[in-house]
Amino acid sequence: MAASIFAAVPRAPPVAVFKLTADFREDGDSRKVNLGVGAYRTDEGQPWVLPVVRKVEQLIAGDGSLNHEYLPILGLPEFRANASRIALGDDSPAIAQKRVGSVQGLGGTGSLRIGAEFLRRWYNGNNNTATPVYVSSPTWENHNSVFMDAGFKDIRTYRYWDAAKRGLDLQGLLDDMEKAPEFSIFILHACAHNPTGTDPTPDQWKQIAAVMKRRCLFPFFDSAYQGFASGSLDKDAWAVRYFVSEGFELFCAQSFSKNFGLYNERVGNLTVVGKDEDNVQRVLSQMEKIVRTTWSNPPSQGARIVATTLTSPQLFAEWKDNVKTMADRVLLMRSELRSRLESLGTPGTWNHITDQIGMFSFTGLNPKQVEYMIKEKHIYLMASGRINMCGLTTKNLDYVAKSIHEAVTKIQ
Repeated sequence: MAASIFAAVPRAPPVAVFKLTADFREDGDSRKVNLGVGAYRTDEGQPWVLPVVRKVEQLIAGDGSLNHEYLPILGLPEFRANASRIALGDDSPAIAQKRVGSVQGLGGTGSLRIGAEFLRRWYNGNNNTATPVYVSSPTWENHNSVFMDAGFKDIRTYRYWDAAKRGLDLQGLLDDMEKAPEFSIFILHACAHNPTGTDPTPDQWKQIAAVMKRRCLFPFFDSAYQGFASGSLDKDAWAVRYFVSEGFELFCAQSFSKNFGLYNERVGNLTVVGKDEDNVQRVLSQMEKIVRTTWSNPPSQGARIVATTLTSPQLFAEWKDNVKTMADRVLLMRSELRSRLESLGTPGTWNHITDQIGMFSFTGLNPKQVEYMIKEKHIYLMASGRINMCGLTTKNLDYVAKSIHEAVTKIQ
């Protein structure tokens, strides 16, 4: 019998976070805790459909005027416009000057990919695969893959996390930007840095922007947690808005997976800020070509949910309240975990847990300690020591804190 034409295809390694979740599900230990999943969980450890989303879904279901016709290639207009509006602000001069455009993407990942494809084709020359793309060290693992698969050949890292002080390595970051070739692309986390949970302060963002402007570096923001990080839409968008106010042309990939809980609806938006309306329209014309051969046409359900919510003052207020509920729970879990570790006298300092923000925390646990947590305590977390604060509940906090104490005390 002839060998399969696919016989030479190697098996790819599993995606780490999904492999971790699969291992958790197969674990029969009653004490098990999943701190690896990248999604919000209630204090009962369950997914949460936002009440405002339930309400809007019913409104959409009862609207007899809606149908299943194709959307425009670039997406639902009212979704795109309002997604960009919450990123840049109601009073954004850039929006008023019509130098903002957008593309509906399949989640944050799809928005990043459209932006990456465009930059490879049209930025810093035509089809310039040699333009350096800088990602933070560490960063969300998909950043590397998205830009590599878009054709970029030179993916570099810039310093970000200072393991010794468990905080931002600002000087290292600025030094790497100073040394980067002009026109390099920098992927910046708008808020709630994944995986560290450590964000620059406004003053530090100003220093970053000053170097990027002087060195002619291109900012590509990834905004996956607006509102979810601090509970404030405006605070979480501060960096993006500041860069726009400083005259940068930039991209901002937005995800509505976390702040709307629409994980499987794949709702994303790529906001484009240019020098003027003509430049933006030419960019969008090329992005339309890219979308046409990528997914051709975006799905409507999630985009309608977001657009309906953002265009109704009453629903918008309810959504902001729902988002604050999620943010406040995460902040509470940070405070409670730190308090327990300090009460136990766990070696080291633990203020970084409350200094960090957003869904994730970089605990500082090393790979051997992580292995101990998984094998001995059935607490699942990433090898980097990253945990999802939403995996903590009032029922498992004591167990997790004592387990971390044991791991740090026993394993060096």
